[in-house]
Amino acid sequence: MKVNSADIVISAVKPDQYPGDALPEFALAGRSNVGKSSFINKMLNRKALARTSSKPGKTQTLNFFLINEMLHFVDVPGYGYAKVSKKEREAWGKMIETYLTSREQLKAVVQIVDLRHPPSQDDIMMYNFLKHYEIPCVIIATKADKVPKSKWQKHIKITKETLDLDPNDPLILFSSETGQGKDEAWSVLLSYI
Repeated sequence: MKVNSADIVISAVKPDQYPGDALPEFALAGRSNVGKSSFINKMLNRKALARTSSKPGKTQTLNFFLINEMLHFVDVPGYGYAKVSKKEREAWGKMIETYLTSREQLKAVVQIVDLRHPPSQDDIMMYNFLKHYEIPCVIIATKADKVPKSKWQKHIKITKETLDLDPNDPLILFSSETGQGKDEAWSVLLSYI
């Protein structure tokens, strides 16, 4: 897909702040520092539309990006980050859960994991949550450029086994450095619309 326009349109914390249109939405979930912002920027051909940060836990709201006036990416706060208070984490959890379970426009969740490491407990919990609520999901295994090609299959196998991945859920190798997986990710996402 050729991205001609992409803008952040709103940062929301509750349903009455979500965009009022009926455009399809894709939520992007992943633990803090997994490379969600880099994924967004690569997918949208932008250097810094989504702010990358060396400080994990920066995203504290649901950030809606309008793409080509036809769909939204929704960046949700990273999970598994310890340096926020338990109270704050619970508030984020509630905000994310409300969005994921009640938003009609949500077509699928893009769950981003780091190909270099087995999925974390938080990754497994997120995946199980999506399966429980029957929310379609696409797994993006990012940082593929940091793993030698000869080891990709081994790492994919570990990711699939750790998540107990449903064979119907796509798993895409991705690199925001090389752009690998970008076209495949777009064609999978567009198939949900």
